[in-house]
Amino acid sequence: MGNLFKIAVRNLFRYKRRTLLTVSLIAIGVIFVLGYISVAGSFKNMMVAQITDSSLGHLQVHRRGYMAAVESLPLDMNLRPQPYQKLEKILNDLPEVESYSPRIRFGGMFSTFVQTTSIRLNGVYPDQEFKTVPLLPIRIIKGEKHLNRGEILLPEILSVAMGVKPGDTVVVITTNKDGSVNGKQFKASGILESATGPGGRDGYIHIDDAMELLRMADREISEVAIRLKDFSRVTAFVKKLESLLGKEVNQKGQPIYDIHPWEKLTPFYNIVQMIDLLSIFIKIMMVAVVLISIMNVMIMAVYERVREIGTIAAIGTLPRKILSMFITEGFCLGAFGAVIGNIIGLGIILALNLYGVSFDFGRQKGLILHATIAPLDVLIISAIVIIVSILASLQPAFKASRMEPIKALRHV
Repeated sequence: MGNLFKIAVRNLFRYKRRTLLTVSLIAIGVIFVLGYISVAGSFKNMMVAQITDSSLGHLQVHRRGYMAAVESLPLDMNLRPQPYQKLEKILNDLPEVESYSPRIRFGGMFSTFVQTTSIRLNGVYPDQEFKTVPLLPIRIIKGEKHLNRGEILLPEILSVAMGVKPGDTVVVITTNKDGSVNGKQFKASGILESATGPGGRDGYIHIDDAMELLRMADREISEVAIRLKDFSRVTAFVKKLESLLGKEVNQKGQPIYDIHPWEKLTPFYNIVQMIDLLSIFIKIMMVAVVLISIMNVMIMAVYERVREIGTIAAIGTLPRKILSMFITEGFCLGAFGAVIGNIIGLGIILALNLYGVSFDFGRQKGLILHATIAPLDVLIISAIVIIVSILASLQPAFKASRMEPIKALRHV
């Protein structure tokens, strides 16, 4: 095997210019793939974190059918106290859960005593909510970064439109599920920067204030937002939670709970899928470049070395040895290109991180992109390049191994 590599490397260096151009082309393909995957992947992860950590959570649990009518924020579709307590007990026992936050969501009228408009509100326990969506406090651009009873966090769009500042007194009027109307005064404790996606117009009050405003005798929960210790395990956790909650049915024998991972709660998931699709397309382009480059070089090598192939076959070299020799040359071309491409590509990624790439995403300004790539991705890309290089060498190698020695020696 060692001799095969020596012969393969020696043959490649006989045609230095061609070998250099081929290796350079493969390396450029690897560099572009590494660069795209690192930047696009990091951008995707950052945007997902912005959305899940600012309002959604990693997943949410609702009463079955709630999401179908979520636009009207139906109070009669809330989780009743007993089902919520069962859910709470299960979540407390699961080691994957970092935190969870029950919410009462409802609509109402928001008044400054001069102007009135509609508003969507979330009744929450502030400590649990801030832990479950840790970017929520960062979104408070004016006022205090906390929420006490009798206070309200207003979305920026309503603050600007209604001229409300932190410390102002406002009134929220709403109708409970029985049809009775109730109102309550609040102090504007802070102004929330609008989030990109769902929740951009939502305000927050304490859950006890929400129960008082809605005249709830018992706590009924619209949704429970959940944050996991490991975001990458969301899909597996959803299946586990479904198996645990699937046993709970109502009097009609229908499941009580619906579980929605973050991708089912935001249209941004379509952009995530597009980024993943583009990554696959870029990899396919790299495979095509490597395949055509290696096959072209190996075919040329076979045609230029017909007499040489005939000579080594005439002295007793077995066809499988000739086959192995040309496949080894293709392997070396792919390996050299992959190594050089990895070194340069990782260097470019490091330089990008040192320089820092700043961009805006919706209302989020000055976000810094840190390009990262997993070691597994580097290994996969390198393996793809090497495997494709070997496959591209097969046809020319088979052709060389099946040459008749006499005909080959007569070749001019």
